[in-house]
Order: sequence, then C-alpha cells, then structure tokens
Amino acid sequence: MSLPGSLELNKRLSSWVEIVPEGIIKLHTGKVEIGQGILTALRQIAADELCITLEQIEIISATTSAGLDEAVTSGSRSVQESGLAIRHACACVRSLYRDQAAQVANTHAKDIVVEQGVFIGPHGPIGNYWSLYKAQLLDCEAWMNVELKKTQHRSIVGESSLRVDLPDKVYGKPRFIHDIRLPEMLFASIVRPPSPGARLEKKPIPRSDEEVFIDGNFIAVVAKSEFESNKVAAYLSKTVQWKIQESFPTDIKGFLKNAKRDQSIVYQDGGEDNQHWDLQVDFYRPYLTHASIGLCCAIARFSNEFLEVWSHSQSIFRLRADLAVVLAIPVENITIHHAEGAGCYGHNGADDVALDAALIAKKYPEKPIRVQWSRADELSWGPSSSAMLVNIKASLDKHGKIAHWAQEINSNGHENRPHGDQNPGLLAASHISNSFDIPISRNPPLASGGGADRNALPLYAIKNVCVQMNRLLEMPIRTSSLRGLGAMVNVFAIESVMEELAIIANKDSIEFRLDHLTDTRAKAVIQKVVEMSNYKNRQVVDGYGWGIGFARYKGIGAYCAVVAMIEAGRSILVKNLWVATDCGEVINPDGAANQVEGGAIQACSFALKESVQFNSEKILSDNWDAYPILKFDEVPEVQTSFINNQHLSPLGVGECSTGPTVAALANAIHDALGVRVRDMPFTVENISKA
Repeated sequence: MSLPGSLELNKRLSSWVEIVPEGIIKLHTGKVEIGQGILTALRQIAADELCITLEQIEIISATTSAGLDEAVTSGSRSVQESGLAIRHACACVRSLYRDQAAQVANTHAKDIVVEQGVFIGPHGPIGNYWSLYKAQLLDCEAWMNVELKKTQHRSIVGESSLRVDLPDKVYGKPRFIHDIRLPEMLFASIVRPPSPGARLEKKPIPRSDEEVFIDGNFIAVVAKSEFESNKVAAYLSKTVQWKIQESFPTDIKGFLKNAKRDQSIVYQDGGEDNQHWDLQVDFYRPYLTHASIGLCCAIARFSNEFLEVWSHSQSIFRLRADLAVVLAIPVENITIHHAEGAGCYGHNGADDVALDAALIAKKYPEKPIRVQWSRADELSWGPSSSAMLVNIKASLDKHGKIAHWAQEINSNGHENRPHGDQNPGLLAASHISNSFDIPISRNPPLASGGGADRNALPLYAIKNVCVQMNRLLEMPIRTSSLRGLGAMVNVFAIESVMEELAIIANKDSIEFRLDHLTDTRAKAVIQKVVEMSNYKNRQVVDGYGWGIGFARYKGIGAYCAVVAMIEAGRSILVKNLWVATDCGEVINPDGAANQVEGGAIQACSFALKESVQFNSEKILSDNWDAYPILKFDEVPEVQTSFINNQHLSPLGVGECSTGPTVAALANAIHDALGVRVRDMPFTVENISKA
C-alpha cells in the first residue's frame, strides 16, 4: 500500500515540515501558486493537522534546491497529490512530537492533546513544538498507519481563509516575477521570426552601441533598461531578413480528418453491432491560446558554471532537466526558484521564456538577465491548445434509452511540457544553431485523466460504447495543455447529443439525463443546479435561452452541472450562470468558489470569442483585436453551490466547470434560436452557418 499523493516519492518528513525557533513552522511544497490559491489551501490543511493556528505556519514557495519534487502543478490535482501528502506528513510530525511530550511528562501519548501547538497532558501543559524541538527528529520517513484528525475535529479546513498571496496583489506590493529587480540586472528583448518555418537569411544591422545576441535563428537585444531593449528590438526587426515557408494548413477541418495519425481504442464495451444511427454529428473547436493578460517573464543568472533561474513554470524540476539538455550543463548545476506569474491556464510560455533568459545569461556571466515576452509573443508563440474534431454517432432502443454510442476524436496531443528527456520542446531550442526538433505533443494516459480523450467516455449508462482516439502525428502549430485539455470539447459534444437524443425520444432533457445515470452524486449536482436556477419553471422570452451541461471531470474528479441563461441579440450575451459542484471535502470554500467561477467565466470566453487565426505562413492573431477575449462588461452573474460532502476525499475544482459551461451555452443557443451550433466559437458567423 502506498503513501498518499506525493508523499510516496518524498517520504522524508523534514523535506515537508521544518520547526524553526521563532514560534513558526515552515511548510514546504513542490506545488506552485498560479492564481488558484493552492498555497492557502495547503497551509490550512497543515495547520489543522498540526493543531496550530494559521499565523503559526509559513508556507515556502517551490525551489529545486529544496529537493521536494512534486512533478507538475496541473490537472486540478494539487489538493489530492500535495494536500493529502501534507495532511499525512503533518499527522506523522504531530505523532512524533506527542511521543516526545509523553516521554517528558512520563505519561501515555494517547492521554495528550494538542491545542495551538501546545501539548497538554493529564496534569497540564507539557511544552510545544518549539520547546520540545529535537534536532534530526524529523529526519525519518513517513509511515502508513498514523492517526489523522477526524473530519468533525477539523476547524480550519472547511472554513474560508484569506489567500496568502492576495494582500500584496491588492495593495500593489512587489509579488510577481515581473517585480523582481536584482543588482546589475540587464534586460533582453527577443526578435522573433515572422513564422515558425522561417530561417534567418540576413542578420540585423545593429547600431554601434547595441548589444545583440544571435544564435542560429534566435536573436536578442540586451540593454540596461526594458524600454531600451524593446526600442532597439523593434528597430532591428526591420533590418533582419527571413526566408519564409508555408507551414500551416488552410483547411483545418480537412487537416484534422486526413493528417497522419496514431489510432487507438480508448474504451470499448458491448459487442452488439449497430446498423442504424439516429444521430451522426461533428463538433469542432479551433486552436486556442492562453491569452494571459500578464506576460510571461523569467530571470536567469549564470555564475561560476552554475545557472540560477526565477520562473513561473508549473514544473520547475522538469524545466531544470530540459535546460540542462539544451545548455549542455549538468542538471545539478541548475537551480530554479518559482516566482508567481500574473495568470496561467495550463502550459503557457513560462518555460519557453526561461530558456530565452538562460541562453542569454550564459553569454553574460554574473549579470542577471530579465526577459519579458511581448503581447505578440504571448499570443502567437506560446503553446496553443489543439484544434479538435469530434464525431459522435448514437442510437436509441425502442424504450427511448441509448443503445449505442460511438465517439471518434481527431486532435493533436495536449501535453508538451518539459519532460526531462533528450528532445526538449522549449521554443528557443528549435531556433538556436544546435537546434532540437519540437516533439509531437503527447497525450497523457487515460488513467491519469487523458488528453484529447479527456471526458470522452460518457458517464451515462449505455450498453454499447466505443471511443476512438486519432492522435495526429503532424503538428503545424505547437500544442500543449490548456485548461481542461480535451474535456471542454468532449463535454460540449456529449451534452449537445444528450439534448438531441432527448428530443428524438420525446423526453425532458433533465429526466433523460437522470434516467441514464446510476451515480447518485452525479444525479445530485444536476438536481441541485436545476433547483438553484429554477430551471423547470424558467420563463420563455423571445431572444432568451436556457441550457444545461454536466460532467464529472476526467470521469474521476469533481462533479459539476451548469445552467446558463443567454440573450441572443447582435451577439450572444451570457446573463446568468448557476454552477453546482461536488468536490468532496472543500478545503477553502471561498477559494473553491473562485476557481469554479473563474473556470465558468473563462469558458464563456472560449465558447463565444476565442480562435487562433492564421494563414499558410504564420499566426495572425497576435493582438487583442485579432484575438478577442471576454470583457468585464460581458461577464455574467455567477452563482455557485457545493454539495456538502466534507467526509469524502477532496477533488480538485480548477477545471471542472469549463466543459459543462460550454455545453450549457450551446444548449441555451438552441433554446433561444432553434439552431444547434456545433462549431466553436459561437459567433454570429458560426451560428449563421449552422
């Protein structure tokens, strides 16, 4: 039997918990803060299990120098992986110190309680973590059979707590990586090729006082200020000449259907052949990008053959391994400190900009090099989420139940993060003279959530199901992870088909869903969101529509159901969203609500507006006009509710609302206009085509 979460690979207690003499306990984690409030949730879990106050615990940001490798912060897994590991590790620490207190008081450990860090025996206080401190006490491995606090005895977990990162951000104090200033820092700006397939033909002509770094097709300007480096880079971009080649398909749907592929059966159950389909439909989503308002940034310093990097990467240990390969230096000579970025919704350009800074730093030893991407870099050079084409065929039996379901997915892979192998996928690695080919994006295995096939298996009870995955082996646009991966498209497709099948069966769509569900928790979130929104008694008004969407994220994560109310005028305006979620134990209710709301609002932007635009040579959507996102005055009113299941294991919430929201919007458009839109985004143009 394994230890919970990340504890199995990081068993030494001293790597998690550090008792310091100032009345503070330091908590270490390998997970990183990317705006999801994870540092706050982990701090709550630790404080509760150690029986101390929140003020007595300090959480330390991830760094490779601490040796606590928790892989990647992604996939709504942090509470499950790190939170449960921390809970167990802290229970072990509390047990060790309780035994220590029992020895001091010559009593039984079972007769000792802990309150605000003080160990109290039958005859009164014995001491606290700090007075009982003993060197090397925590230099041991965690063990399986330790007594965790019972749910009803937890007083910090389950209560809303102010996020530890928010006060600095609200009051404008230096908090982000962009705010870091180091002595003798230099600023670098990158002169990008006009397209991924372009090759340098004529080098830029610098003015005499300018520092220009060129390695193959990688060009950077280095100056004493960001203003100066940007100004010179803009000037040089006009003097450099590139050989451009066509590299993008102009018929993206045709590409998705016909590109070289790796075919596999994701799931098959039931052997009954079907000769008749009641429904055969395609659903399409274009390439999407992260569109973070805050730009990617990194700092690197090379000194005495050692490289130090500050990065907002989600996987600092894997980034370290990839940097070692590209720079040809030993991995143990690289230290990466996590510093918070200004927004992240998956694998953005944080790792890429770290290599940009490191390449330049190696030429300027002892000088910290800061690189911040431009808006054009951010929108057109960061990894995109793959375009997807999903075909669903379904049929009903004579009783109006779904008898057959076949789903086929065409997509590039959705995972191209640093991987610690010999073919790094970092952007500049493909531009330098000693270049590396960008690897074809992988798909995570379905056991860990899947990629393009994430949520492709309906949770509904269906006798005969076949899900086929076609992972494309050609990748004109570099793809990787974006919030939800393939779940957004698969849930949108499945929930649209459920509505259409309900109409064919002449049944209410809510009852049709419930009739095909055996999971009581799934039924409960649907019933809850129907109750919250008063969906069954909704008013019928011309130009307005209501829709519902449901999924269990990854099939193993949080349950989420969404009802949307939209106004269909010159464009689609989302007026209200109601979101019901069952994520088991809720650590920080306010933080969980923020995540669910944020996912739903971003899903509105994905669904209604976003699409990477390109011609045969290059990406065109490199500014906000060409890649619009949801504006503040378009944000709907969102109401959230969580099913009270504090006694159950916690499930992540960061991505569970995305797919159901897109599905609810599509179904609301059909309700308002009588049109079944199957192509994202749901613009006037795509609705008109439908």
